[in-house]
Amino acid sequence: MTQILHSAPRFASNQGVKDTLTAALGDMLITAKEQHGEVVLTVVRDHVEDALRLLRDEHEYQQLMEMAGVDFPDRVERFEVVYMLLSVTKNHRVMVKVSASEATPVPTVTTLWPNAGWLEREVFDMYGVVFAGNPDLRRILTDYGFEGHPFRKDFPLTGYVELRYSEDEKRVVYEPVELAQDLRQFDFMSPWEGANYVLPGDEKAGADTPAAPTPKSTEKLSETGAGKAANKKAAESESAPAPAKDKGAEEAGAPKPTEDRPARKPRAASAQDTKPATQLKKAAEKKPTAKKSGAGKSAAPKPAGDK
Repeated sequence: MTQILHSAPRFASNQGVKDTLTAALGDMLITAKEQHGEVVLTVVRDHVEDALRLLRDEHEYQQLMEMAGVDFPDRVERFEVVYMLLSVTKNHRVMVKVSASEATPVPTVTTLWPNAGWLEREVFDMYGVVFAGNPDLRRILTDYGFEGHPFRKDFPLTGYVELRYSEDEKRVVYEPVELAQDLRQFDFMSPWEGANYVLPGDEKAGADTPAAPTPKSTEKLSETGAGKAANKKAAESESAPAPAKDKGAEEAGAPKPTEDRPARKPRAASAQDTKPATQLKKAAEKKPTAKKSGAGKSAAPKPAGDK
């Protein structure tokens, strides 16, 4: 088997990568760390295009594999945009992050990688991050006319509008959501274990509620109301118990148990011993038959009218 050698290692190491990229990025870098086996770089938002161009051209991170958004509602700049780069020649990956808010646009990187156009549209659609310079920044995953951004945590569970087909207008319309009942909060606590609140319907069972009447029983014959004749007839109609069956008795004509039967005689030959019988059959077919007296071919019977 021929061994194929390649300049790129099978598993690239992070040794020295963080220090090298930190020195190369300079003032464009905010923080650099190694986390979960990956090198993570946080750069200044306004210089993200320059930082990624430097990583692509001078450090051989040729491909932009993916972009993702992250939402931290408690932060001043609540959003993070994550760029995932791959070096094909070195077989190594790095992650580059920038922070943004709802009002601070992020420079586009469609000038470096054409596939960034669709990736930036996804982050814009899901999180609402605006990318300055993107030539076609519009929604890509949600429906036409959708309001809000699904991955933000600022919308109710039911949404603001609902979609339905209007028979009056003969088209699909959006209308405000109308709930048939208020949204209830369930604590999944068993009432048998002792709930600290009154369950719906239990407020009716108060102290003034009378107890259920005790059911009556007919312990005496006089309480049945049927009379002596009916009671006597009911006692006589009681069916007698079935007679006990004698376990030792055997029914006439019943076969004996299988284990008491004598063993069957073995067969003369099994299905595998068919060779002798086959040879005898072939020998009988090859044996010539005795010729009849007279001509070799039997003459056909003459018709009754011929002489």
